[in-house]
Amino acid sequence: MVSQPNQLQTSQYGLGDPDARFRVYVANRPPMQEYHALAQVQPLCRGEIALINQACGNGWRKVFNVYAKLLFALPQTPLFTFHQHAASWQDYRDSRLLQNGSDTALLFSAPQLEPVTDRIHIIAGRTFAKVLLEQGLAAQLQWLNAEFAIDKRQRLLICPYFDYRQLNNEKIAYLVSLIRQLETF
Repeated sequence: MVSQPNQLQTSQYGLGDPDARFRVYVANRPPMQEYHALAQVQPLCRGEIALINQACGNGWRKVFNVYAKLLFALPQTPLFTFHQHAASWQDYRDSRLLQNGSDTALLFSAPQLEPVTDRIHIIAGRTFAKVLLEQGLAAQLQWLNAEFAIDKRQRLLICPYFDYRQLNNEKIAYLVSLIRQLETF
């Protein structure tokens, strides 16, 4: 589906569990032929993250690492059961992240902010978030600082891009505190 300027796409596509409650949105997909024409959410297979890292370089390795680190920074709750499936964030990344049944997705489309009360939406990157807002994303964001915003009603967060320098351990901890606010909202 080709989007028109200033028009939000309505279909979701990306990598991960199609029914994921934990959804991260990024502007670009891995530059590999098999992901070029994604039209739906496609679960990864075990070992596929390593293949993407090998083919696409350090930038994608950082995205997957930060994603897994964020999941393991969350305390174990009924909504966040990631710790039950692996001993460390590295094990989780390699054995479950973005696979069927993982409850995680990495989407390259706009969030669908339907009234699903147990989903968490995280847009990684302020620039991408602003593009989505200009295209009509219906969010009422409260900017908490230059990098983080929240819409509690829609269970939506904006944070820095998933890169060690942009979303370091201190900022991951802050993002966890924001996610916890959504969990109890």
